[in-house]
Amino acid sequence: MKIKLFNLLFLLCFLIINVISPCIQAQEKPLFNVLSNETIFTNPAFAQCHASTLIELKKDKYMVAWFEGSYEGSKDVCIWAAIKHKGKWSNPKKIVCGDVSDTLHYACWNPVLFRSGKNEIILYYKVGPSPREWWGMQLHSFDNGETWGKAQRLNSILGPVKNKPVTSTNGCWLNPTSIETMDRWQVFIERSIDKGKTWQNIAVDTANPAKVIQPCLLLYPNGKIQALCRSNQNYIMESWSTDDGKSWSPLQKTDILNPNSGIDAITLTSGLHLLVYNPMISGKDWVNGRNKLYLAYSIDGKTWIEFYKLEDQPEGEYSYPAIIQSSDEIVHIIYTYNRKTIKYVSIKLIH
Repeated sequence: MKIKLFNLLFLLCFLIINVISPCIQAQEKPLFNVLSNETIFTNPAFAQCHASTLIELKKDKYMVAWFEGSYEGSKDVCIWAAIKHKGKWSNPKKIVCGDVSDTLHYACWNPVLFRSGKNEIILYYKVGPSPREWWGMQLHSFDNGETWGKAQRLNSILGPVKNKPVTSTNGCWLNPTSIETMDRWQVFIERSIDKGKTWQNIAVDTANPAKVIQPCLLLYPNGKIQALCRSNQNYIMESWSTDDGKSWSPLQKTDILNPNSGIDAITLTSGLHLLVYNPMISGKDWVNGRNKLYLAYSIDGKTWIEFYKLEDQPEGEYSYPAIIQSSDEIVHIIYTYNRKTIKYVSIKLIH
């Protein structure tokens, strides 16, 4: 009888430690402090700005870039940037425009900042009359963003189309990218094993009829990677790789609502995953569903729990987020704020 009771108690302890406790922990919302909640500038040089990107330059110094002009697609749309240092934002500075010649100019689109070396940064962006006809460009900085070299057209790749590249656990560079034609929206992963010297273009699920673009990538142990993608299905769609990005599973709908709007996500140093997204469905107009912007977390990439409402307004556009974690483990989020400025929020997770 004592042995049976002991076995029963042992089984109960095992269930609490290995089954019940993780489930409870998974449902607990992270505790956090909001450190900053501010707009980057108040007097834009042009009528509209959009599609921002963010990188850490060094401790307590960050660069944000975005496109700005009369309206999205206008020939005067250029890439602008500002730097936050010791708590203050610099005045926005024009970095590059879409000048093909003295008489031919195109709009710039969707800048993406990526650290490719200790003091080297790549600024990827697009140039062209529309997302259906644009091409990839890049600038290099070898002094941590102080100056930029000559603009170069990308030949074998398009480059990351909205969200930041990631470096896999095996050291591969992975560019999350996509194309938008009149007939097809298609997600690709550009993979390099030699730090950008050569690339392999890997299509994700060419058979799926859904329109899917602008993936973001999350890293898991043992070469497992998750791609979360914007789609026209009113839900974020996902694909998984178990071989360090060489191949990808068929696209599937997640349970995460999204109105065909840009998203971004990150894997923290702790292994926790964060997602920034508009948690609504599409409406009659393209701006419908972009008036709420939430931050969610996940342990396994399957169950996502909202824990911070960045925006929860009756109307407006709060969209195209970017998220990073800096070397001091602070989480930094930026996003379009009614196309009039870029909003910046930083938070510190307590657990």
